[in-house]
Amino acid sequence: MRQVREWTASLVRFVRRRRDPVVVQTLRSAAAATIAYVVALRLSPEPAPLTAPLTALLVVQVTLYATLTNGVRRVNSVVTGVLVAIAFSLLVGLTWWSLALLIVASLAVGHLVRVDEYVPEVAISAMLVLGVTTVGDTAWARVVETLIGAVVGLGCNLLLPPPVWVDAAGESVEGLARRVRQLMLRMGEEAAGRTPVERATQRLYEARRLDHDIVEVDAALRQAEDSLRLNPRVREGLLHRVVLRTGLDTLEICTVVLRVLARTFTDLTKEREPEPLFAPATGAAVEQLLSEIADAVVSFAVLVTSHVSASAESAESRLAAELRQAATTRDKLAQLLLEEVQRDARSWQLYGAVLTEVNRIIDEMDTEHRSRRLFEELDRNARDQRERMPRLTRLRESLHDSELLRVPEVLRRNRPGTARRAR
Repeated sequence: MRQVREWTASLVRFVRRRRDPVVVQTLRSAAAATIAYVVALRLSPEPAPLTAPLTALLVVQVTLYATLTNGVRRVNSVVTGVLVAIAFSLLVGLTWWSLALLIVASLAVGHLVRVDEYVPEVAISAMLVLGVTTVGDTAWARVVETLIGAVVGLGCNLLLPPPVWVDAAGESVEGLARRVRQLMLRMGEEAAGRTPVERATQRLYEARRLDHDIVEVDAALRQAEDSLRLNPRVREGLLHRVVLRTGLDTLEICTVVLRVLARTFTDLTKEREPEPLFAPATGAAVEQLLSEIADAVVSFAVLVTSHVSASAESAESRLAAELRQAATTRDKLAQLLLEEVQRDARSWQLYGAVLTEVNRIIDEMDTEHRSRRLFEELDRNARDQRERMPRLTRLRESLHDSELLRVPEVLRRNRPGTARRAR
């Protein structure tokens, strides 16, 4: 029985690993390079046509959108470099000064033909071709190998579709939300007691470090957005991109407000030391409020990363309940802070800032606010699409196949005004 469980666990790990985007990308790249080399052996006069697998390896990027754009630019850069080398071979040989001129000319031409990050590839291709004695044969062989690698790399995306990186981006978003939650819980616990200035300052530094986490999550999200573009396995790719992007924008605003809240707590600590930040009852309310908001942040991240409608509906209900509870606790805290200000008006500005900041976080995660932003972003994308490709947009609208018309039930339920009517 134990062996059966171990075998089952190994099988589950194998299946999960096969679906891992990194593993899928590695296998795709290796397959494309091998196929390109086999094809080039038959078509290229070179005994070892390594340019073909090298091109295929570089062309097959992590997303189909990047593969198409990088494939065109890479082929352009290699062919441009070969043509520059042919021109130089007709005029001069390979000397130190001709090599310098070749590099300068190749880099300049690379910028003119707009190959972007592949500008050095123009000079590399030109140097490799110019350094060979039989320039003409080698040049055209290199062009053929480059085209073979590019065609094979692009073809692999049809036979072996690239992975969709949405799950990885979702994990990054949820990881950011959990780090925000942990910081909120620590700030709430310390606000309920006597907090030294050094500890409050440390929490401020932690809040500032969340900016670096947002940069990493943004990079993962950009990769996910590219994986949804032009991907035949994905429907409603625009909607997925908008949901993830607006969700990250909301979390970024929450982290900024949390940093301001940490700054307020630090100022309160400096002003009231050695006294506690708040009275015992008020401190307990602050701790409870930050704990409830922290849970809501995680629920919000789960909501924006949920693909199954049942999971999204459950996360939405949980988020709405947590925000309602947080709003109740906020009202209680406002009354307690008012009583403290009436007894001692020294810190009334900082107390008001605390309420303003927690209000902003609650409002940003509000279901109605989120739905309004989603529809505004979808409308903006629709306008941009009509301006960029008016004919294609009219064709898609005539066929009733536009992504913008397929809005999930969770968004229709959350149209502006729905949440207010439910309350």
